[in-house]
Amino acid sequence: MKTVTVAILAAGLGTRMKSRQAKVLHRAGGKPLVEHVVSTALELAAPERIFVVVGHQAEEVRDALQSHGVGFIEQREQKGTGHAVMIGREALADLDGYLLILYGDCPLLRIETLRSLITAAMRGSAAGVLLSADMDDPTGYGRVIRDEYGLVEAVVEQKAGTPEQLAIREANMGIYCYRAHLFWKHVDEIRPDNPAREYYLTDMVRILRHAGHTVEAMKIADPGEALGINTRIELAEVDAIFRDRKRRELMLAGVTIENPPTVTIDAGVEIGMDTVIGPFAQILGNTRIGENCRVGTGAIVEDSELADGAEIGAYCVLTKGKLAAGAQVGPFARLRPGAVVEEGAHVGNFVELKNTRLGAGAKANHLAYLGDAQIGAGVNIGAGTITCNYDGHRKHRTTIGEGAFVGSNSTLVAPVEIGAGSYVAAGSAITDAVPADALAVGRARQVLKEDWARKRRALQKQAV
Repeated sequence: MKTVTVAILAAGLGTRMKSRQAKVLHRAGGKPLVEHVVSTALELAAPERIFVVVGHQAEEVRDALQSHGVGFIEQREQKGTGHAVMIGREALADLDGYLLILYGDCPLLRIETLRSLITAAMRGSAAGVLLSADMDDPTGYGRVIRDEYGLVEAVVEQKAGTPEQLAIREANMGIYCYRAHLFWKHVDEIRPDNPAREYYLTDMVRILRHAGHTVEAMKIADPGEALGINTRIELAEVDAIFRDRKRRELMLAGVTIENPPTVTIDAGVEIGMDTVIGPFAQILGNTRIGENCRVGTGAIVEDSELADGAEIGAYCVLTKGKLAAGAQVGPFARLRPGAVVEEGAHVGNFVELKNTRLGAGAKANHLAYLGDAQIGAGVNIGAGTITCNYDGHRKHRTTIGEGAFVGSNSTLVAPVEIGAGSYVAAGSAITDAVPADALAVGRARQVLKEDWARKRRALQKQAV
């Protein structure tokens, strides 16, 4: 729709949220509310024809949307919805065609609904079309007043309506598509002649009618689609809707989700067919999971990549990591940013990786910390092994060659290199390089004192 310009109103703080954070930055479905709206707008118009009106925490809103290439209009004073659009005249008025007005706190609007709204505006002769819906209880919404021909005569706000008008169940959803040249021709006729002294977009209906134009309403079946979020309760309800949509989308695409209501999956996640997601798992951010994978009960996977056939056991945490095909992690493992587990490698329970690459077929099956390390293919890391990567000022790397064997409770003091095929004896503290195929023993010689324990017990009895 090359002739559509989109204005997204996102300048308010949202006092009913009881938050110091701007309302549109609160998250649902894994993304800020306003990002959902921008993503929808990008299906309807080019980025250079999409403008977000910012005000409270303007820089934070810009940062949240910087990757989308949209424009911004700053509303330093919030004087109503009409004012929010009027201040964008310089950026918007020269763009011909149609002006679609959305809100940054209405993330549930479907693309199909907005396409239908735009199409209705294009095909008809009206100056604009608004979204409306019949509501069981339209309290708080403006009422759509129609004339004898079914055209919109006015939108009457709750506070200004007569009893007869307030009995009308058709409510204005606040979403509009106007012929741009008519909108900008008459927008200055909006006046702040109301108790709040604000400029209301709803006045454009009356203004255009007075100028001899018509305004139509397109009624939608589900008013919840245009729900604006004002409280934490509504935020939670919208989040649940996004989560349910995502789970259904994935299950219809061939993903098994066990006990779906307990599973949290963000909107940007991609999962291949025949993958199984266990109960209470969380798949977050821009995670990509291949086919035939498994994510265990209670696992948390964020901004990570899993190749086909990779497995994450129960209650693992994986953040900004990568698992190659057939890699296995967990249960109860933690992979911090920069962790890479190559094909067929195993990471077991209570093992932590940070900025570490574990080579193909390597194993770290129990109770280890491996930080800032390059670990070759086929290496075995014994239980209790740690890389001492921090000297109090800087981080240092540990390199372990292919096929090396590191015994249990070994301490590798970085920077250090363990050669390919070498052995490190259990309980060793390694501070110097170990050549390939060597045995390194870094512990004190065992001392035996015969009868020491028996003599000690005898002394204890004498003391009593």
